[in-house]
Amino acid sequence: MNKIYFFFAFLITSFSFSQSVRFDGFIQDEQKNPLEMANIMAVNNTTKAMDSYGITNDKGKFQLTLKPNTSYTVKVSYLGMKSKEIAVVTKAENMTQNIVMDGAGIELAGVEIVREMPVSIKGDTIVYNADSFKSGTEKKLEDVLKKLPGVEVNADGEIEVEGKKVSKLMVEGKDFFDGDTKLGVKNIPADAIDKVQVLRNFNEVSALKGLENDQENVAMNIKLKEGKKNFWFGDVTAGIGVAELDSRYIINPKLFYYSPKYSINLITNFNNIGELPLTAQDYFKFTGGFKNLMKKGGSSFNVSSNDLGISILRNNRAKEIETKFGATNFSYSPTKEWTLSGFGILSSSKTDLETKSQTTILESGDQQKRDELTHQKNNLGLFKLSSTYKPNTKLQFDYDVLTKLSKQDEDTDLLRESVVNNISAVETILTEKKQDPTSINQNLSLYYTQSDKNIFAFEMQHLYQDENPFYNANLKSQPFDLSGYISGQNRNDLNQDRFVKTNKVDAKLDYYYMVTPKSNFNITLGNTYSYQNFNSHIFQMLDNGDRNDLNTPENNNDVDYSFNDVFLGFHYKILTGKFTFTPGVSVHSYQMTNSQLGSDYSQNFVKVLPDFFALYQIKKSETLTYNFSLSNDFTDINQLAAGYVLSDYSSLFRGNRFLENATSQVHSLRYFKYNMFNFENIFANATYTKKVDAIKTQADFTGINQSSSPYNSNLADETFSGMGSYGRSFLKNYKASASASLNWSKFNNIQNDKLATTESFVQSYTVRASTNYKNLPNIEFGYNLLVNKYSGSTFYTDKPFARLDYYFLDSFSFVSEYEFYHYYNGNKSVNNEYDFLSASLIYQKKNSKWEYKVSATNLLNTRYLNDDSFSQFSTRVSQYTVQPRYIIFSMKYNL
Repeated sequence: MNKIYFFFAFLITSFSFSQSVRFDGFIQDEQKNPLEMANIMAVNNTTKAMDSYGITNDKGKFQLTLKPNTSYTVKVSYLGMKSKEIAVVTKAENMTQNIVMDGAGIELAGVEIVREMPVSIKGDTIVYNADSFKSGTEKKLEDVLKKLPGVEVNADGEIEVEGKKVSKLMVEGKDFFDGDTKLGVKNIPADAIDKVQVLRNFNEVSALKGLENDQENVAMNIKLKEGKKNFWFGDVTAGIGVAELDSRYIINPKLFYYSPKYSINLITNFNNIGELPLTAQDYFKFTGGFKNLMKKGGSSFNVSSNDLGISILRNNRAKEIETKFGATNFSYSPTKEWTLSGFGILSSSKTDLETKSQTTILESGDQQKRDELTHQKNNLGLFKLSSTYKPNTKLQFDYDVLTKLSKQDEDTDLLRESVVNNISAVETILTEKKQDPTSINQNLSLYYTQSDKNIFAFEMQHLYQDENPFYNANLKSQPFDLSGYISGQNRNDLNQDRFVKTNKVDAKLDYYYMVTPKSNFNITLGNTYSYQNFNSHIFQMLDNGDRNDLNTPENNNDVDYSFNDVFLGFHYKILTGKFTFTPGVSVHSYQMTNSQLGSDYSQNFVKVLPDFFALYQIKKSETLTYNFSLSNDFTDINQLAAGYVLSDYSSLFRGNRFLENATSQVHSLRYFKYNMFNFENIFANATYTKKVDAIKTQADFTGINQSSSPYNSNLADETFSGMGSYGRSFLKNYKASASASLNWSKFNNIQNDKLATTESFVQSYTVRASTNYKNLPNIEFGYNLLVNKYSGSTFYTDKPFARLDYYFLDSFSFVSEYEFYHYYNGNKSVNNEYDFLSASLIYQKKNSKWEYKVSATNLLNTRYLNDDSFSQFSTRVSQYTVQPRYIIFSMKYNL
């Protein structure tokens, strides 16, 4: 099949080359200096269509692909210069001509031409004209973004530009569900999009722009078509369908309104076809746009989650999923100085999972095979309110509050076969997990520019988190020898209550002094304070229904833990020639106390932590960046609690109150090049981390049952990650890319009183190519190789894939996607093949508000998928059931 794809791509490419001529040359100013990033396009005098466009490289060179024997008007524009038009008549041969721009002219004329360009650059902003890349099959923002050069959208709905993750998505300059891009990518209608603006070196606070290193910050703003402003727009979709055993449905209304003063967005989705507008994973990583205040501080103190290991789905690949979802987002400006915004999200889902897995203990080779049937209920809520007050250019005051509410239940019925010392044992295990955590995150910021040389910034963030996970395991064999436990029961019914409360405050005051226009001095006074309480209790339910409380100290926890870090930081930023340097150092005073078992244990010390940033601006769109940091890494209360905690029915954890911090040194090197001349995009990044005195885990295995506790190791852990990609466009209709990512890690642990070193090496390689025609079928094809190499085991996944989309007869859209998986290990003892095929046919008359669609998912009726994972003590291979084939007929009405 791949040979067929390559053959058709070759034919299309050959046809295009044979039917075109090249028109190239140089664009210069009156002194014959090259003009980089000048815009040039050729308008066909007969059809009035733009047949080709281009942007000059650093030498001022341009290149257009034109039709032979055709008359053109070639338009050239450059910011700050008078635009120019020349007449060009092509023949059968290639043509060369240099163009000299006149001196400063009227900028408005240039702006008018720039607006017609498919891509233009102004400072740190790249502007894509969306209609120039649409072929007619695009329905959502995601479909448009995937066709833009230099822009990628991954499977989780995250946008990447130039290898950097887009941290903020806006529509008409207003936040769209701040802290997440997936809702916008999956829901904003493609026909409403006029321009896509990529904002590089982005900083939300204009007063701080240029003072800090914002090279990693990228935002995206969507400009709407004129007919979509000051009017309600959106669509309402309803569909029904059939699967093998039951019926399917989807109801999906969406409404949007944008005006200069306020905006409202409403998205709802009710379905049982596997569409998850917001997964549980999306919920827990949803930041709400809150910033990492202490990224320059040198300390790492992260509050971990007590999520009980409830399975978190990444996509719609499960046995059965039913979803109810509603979200609204608003922005309102009572005055020019004051803006209110926020959102509310409610999601309810029921999920059935069916999984077969095999876990192998690395040290002993003992195995655990499991057949699991799991039923999940997830009720999730997210609410955010923001206020920005900016009375003048010197003062800005921001306040945000983000609330997360959830209620999760998971019941699992599993059949376990354990193979210990070549002796097999089978038993049925029932588990139940419940939790309804709450978190409230508040952020207050004040920015004041006293003068051109003196800028002040105060930022404070408060986190309140309340967690109450409950765990129950009902099994035949007795997994652990716990004090007070009554043996000899028909079933071993273990239960655990856990309550964890966290109050954490981060605050810092920054003072910036502009020494020169190209250098500034920054002083930071900061503080992180956290207070946590951890309370847990293990009890047993007997066969007769009585409760046996295991009240001994080792089976219970009542721990208070306070952490305090006061620091003073100094940074100096200077621009000299093509280089930017920012050396820095911070001085920290730490105080930690944990209270448990009737006594206090405290630590107090002072540490000096350096950091360094360097940027080499090779060209306007070519950079080399180096980062170094030395940081202190601290654990939170979860690893300090000395009483036993049930991780699951076969794993028991006990903390260590005497843990100390680890020290990490991180080196990262990043190269980036973006050439608008041929839309060449090169990105490479390498990061090396060495963690000294790391907090490690000592594990003891009794067969497949594990008891573990943390300790401070005097051996270092090391990780190295690297990734790189190369992509470019060819002519006007072709796009190709290749990428690779590597992740190597080495860990040291103690297993059954023996020092063990484990390594993992994960590799991923992808190549892809695509076309983008207006009136011909478009195809994308590619290949991905995933190699997971763990200690003693290697797993491979070959995945060729293809996509076909075609807009024809001015009314029909056909889209089909195909993925083939070959999953195997090194000796082929695991060797599975499966594939997925989906297709949809859409009918919509031109200018009609009604759309009719027939879609089919999993046409080949694939039943299972495979994956594997690695921990520092074991490897796991699993196979899980996915939704069957189903066909949906739906109608959509566009407002």
